[in-house]
Amino acid sequence: MQLIECPWCGRREEIEFSYGGEAHVPYPDDPSALDDTAWAHYVFFRGNPKGLFAERWVHTAGCRRWFNALRDTVTYRFEAVYPAGSTPSGFTATAPLESAPAR
Repeated sequence: MQLIECPWCGRREEIEFSYGGEAHVPYPDDPSALDDTAWAHYVFFRGNPKGLFAERWVHTAGCRRWFNALRDTVTYRFEAVYPAGSTPSGFTATAPLESAPAR
């Protein structure tokens, strides 16, 4: 069983958590200006790197708080966990995918 470190509750079994997708994806500056294709890219297109990846997790069976984790997608090892809205020291979030190609 994988143990995940909740920033507030400490180490707990993976079964207590739910995955929330890629972390550090900014909301569009002007959402009303996006067409359907741009919205589809914002909602559905995410990175799928081999290696370190910033993710969102929620402790559903515990404190129910959201947090971010830096996880290696090859080994599944959690390298860092940190509260939502922050980044771990020494880590720079990679730029999210562009919402749509320019027309």
